[in-house]
Amino acid sequence: MGIRFVLLVNKQGQTRLAQYYAEHLTLDERRALEGEIVRKCLARTEQQCSFVEHRNYKIVYRRYASLFFLVGVDNDEQMEYTYCGSFTHGRSKQFSSVIAYVAMGAVVDVIAYVNELAILEFIHLFVETMDRHFGNVCELDIMFHLEKAHFMLEEMVMNGCIVETSKSNILAPIQLMEKAS
Repeated sequence: MGIRFVLLVNKQGQTRLAQYYAEHLTLDERRALEGEIVRKCLARTEQQCSFVEHRNYKIVYRRYASLFFLVGVDNDEQMEYTYCGSFTHGRSKQFSSVIAYVAMGAVVDVIAYVNELAILEFIHLFVETMDRHFGNVCELDIMFHLEKAHFMLEEMVMNGCIVETSKSNILAPIQLMEKAS
């Protein structure tokens, strides 16, 4: 798994959206973690890079107007998975920066590298998707339509992996729900 959590925070440090993936933290632990990360990211200047290490996470963040989008990913250099299936040939490289060494019909090991630039692009895609739906998204849109923001995020990320990058596919279920109501 790559993505551990996604946070949207305003300039005052108030969390506007929080989504955790496979993190078994109590509410108090989450509050403490969010507070530490938010203080660390908000204290940084625009000239500093958008990657911060904190505990066993690497935080990738980006500021849009008054909102900070923070994504916590595994701090490990690489994570190993086992894949059972078949590919057509050799080496395959995907958007999520997964490099798979494959063999026809065999069990193979997959090594996933966390790519910070891909996470920055994911953040930008999330903002563009919300812009398309809300029209120039702002903090108030997220506050008053929190369930839609969560739904968009859930369409994009499943179990910490980016599964959908098409804005049309992400927004289609929301548009169907709005049409039905």
